[in-house]
Amino acid sequence: MHTIIQLLQVLIDAVTLIVLVQVILSLLVSFNVINTYNEFIRAIYTGLNRGTDPLYRPLRRVLPDFGALDLAPFAVLLILRLISIVLVNLDAHLLLGAPL
Repeated sequence: MHTIIQLLQVLIDAVTLIVLVQVILSLLVSFNVINTYNEFIRAIYTGLNRGTDPLYRPLRRVLPDFGALDLAPFAVLLILRLISIVLVNLDAHLLLGAPL
């Protein structure tokens, strides 16, 4: 069980990193620091958007619209952190043999 929890933690860390990279790249494109005329940047940008959009879509339906400010990535990061905390506590309880 400990190994499964560790694998889930690695998966959460990977998704967190992908979301952070997508947010930073989106900001850089929005502020015209980099543009999508570059084929490599466009490929990364569209790939990250396609990968993160299924995570954001359900939250965008629930969260209020703030115009240009998208709170879905923040909500995803918050949810991932909460899941991570629960997994760490579950792992500690299982290793110590204490009841939940």
